[in-house]
Amino acid sequence: MKVVVITTARGPEVLQLQQVEDPELKEDEVLIKVEVTALNRADTLQRKGAHHPPKGARPYPGLECSGTVQAVGKNVSRWRVGDQVCILSGGGYAEKVAVPAGQVLSVQLGVSLKDAASLPEVALEAKAKGATVLETPGIEEKFAVCDKLGADVCINYKTEDFVARVKEETGGKGVDVILDCIGAAYLQRNVDSLNFDAPHSATDRDASRKPENKAMVVNEVEKNVWPEVVAGKLKPIVYKSFPLSEAGEGHKLMESNEHIGKILLVP
Repeated sequence: MKVVVITTARGPEVLQLQQVEDPELKEDEVLIKVEVTALNRADTLQRKGAHHPPKGARPYPGLECSGTVQAVGKNVSRWRVGDQVCILSGGGYAEKVAVPAGQVLSVQLGVSLKDAASLPEVALEAKAKGATVLETPGIEEKFAVCDKLGADVCINYKTEDFVARVKEETGGKGVDVILDCIGAAYLQRNVDSLNFDAPHSATDRDASRKPENKAMVVNEVEKNVWPEVVAGKLKPIVYKSFPLSEAGEGHKLMESNEHIGKILLVP
């Protein structure tokens, strides 16, 4: 099969399409013929050598993709050959991927494989659940898009003191929940933006890569997010698609921060 390989830790040019052996299917895994792969920021970190797959995992990037089941391990009972599915796992920059059965989601009738690979944005899900949403885009061009998606307040984190704006918009109380996929230098300011005793959710890359934790995330997505997708209430935004052989171009676009929505790779 063809797969995108990180030949060394550097820029997007190190992503090369190569021919490798098909993945060996384990007893608790599902083999999927990949139709669409979605780019994530963690893919760029992995390319740079700042984010490593867990021990024993396949070394190829690609955290989410969709496709058709080609084979199942002998201990797998839920999935059948021909099922259309999407995954939250790893190794999606490939024509085929083998993943633990617990990290697979069913693509329901009426949902395309393209949409399934582009899991819904957090703002959409929060809005669908009735929350007041404050977004922090970094460029003005993204404000109109966030507004169209249902954001109640947009704050440019590069030009504004978002802690002060959050306090202003909430009458000095702060927000009830923050989802932070960056952390680091923003951690203290995020905490300062919170209501008293409110939760702060920062992505823990090491914890989120454990198979049991990924299975838990997939289960929660299936219960709480998928019904909204099937009902048409949540629709992912696709910005641009590239052939798998042009994964480097996709990474360049992602790192430019000019895109609004998901960037896809198509084998």
